[in-house]
Amino acid sequence: MAYGPDKNKVFPNENLKELCFVKNTITRKNIEVGDYTYYDDKNGADRFEEHVSHHYDFIGDKLIIGKFCSLGSGIEFVMNGANHKMSGFSTYPFNIFGCGWEKVMPDMKELPLKGDTIIGNDVWIGQNVTILPGIKIGNGAIIGANSVVASDVPAYVIAVGNPCRVVKKRFDDKTIQKLEEIKWWDWNEKKIFDNLEAIVGNDIEKLKNAK
Repeated sequence: MAYGPDKNKVFPNENLKELCFVKNTITRKNIEVGDYTYYDDKNGADRFEEHVSHHYDFIGDKLIIGKFCSLGSGIEFVMNGANHKMSGFSTYPFNIFGCGWEKVMPDMKELPLKGDTIIGNDVWIGQNVTILPGIKIGNGAIIGANSVVASDVPAYVIAVGNPCRVVKKRFDDKTIQKLEEIKWWDWNEKKIFDNLEAIVGNDIEKLKNAK
């Protein structure tokens, strides 16, 4: 018996090709995406990697996205390769053009690298959101459309704007703590299927006691 869509298909609903499960489209070793996370784009949902820019193997940073995330069209992950050396008088990247200019190749430690970009589980990111290098977004967060995320976003908050700012918590602190402990996204497929009503509901005790 199937307990929901096939997590290993690119297009889980053949009648809705604007939605794809991102994990099954990834070719780069420096991108990791969890099960059921989808990208929504009528112009090519299966081309998610085109929305991850300045991502170079020699830098070594990773984009890590959890399970059950909803990613709106036009999202852009800007990775650490976009950073320029800022300690000198000019920020112009002479070295990348070669032809002798590579003599001013910066040392990696001279670049303002921010580390991995990590998106938690069950995160909803609206359309045309830009996420800058090294950002951490917590589980259950919601990022409003057209936002530019330049600093970390805590779990289970709503954040919007440019620069993106938290406008409210989705739940009280006690409920958020319990959700972080329950981690329903790590349940097996049958348990998730059997408890969908509790997952999409707002009775924390019902979710906590799910079997």
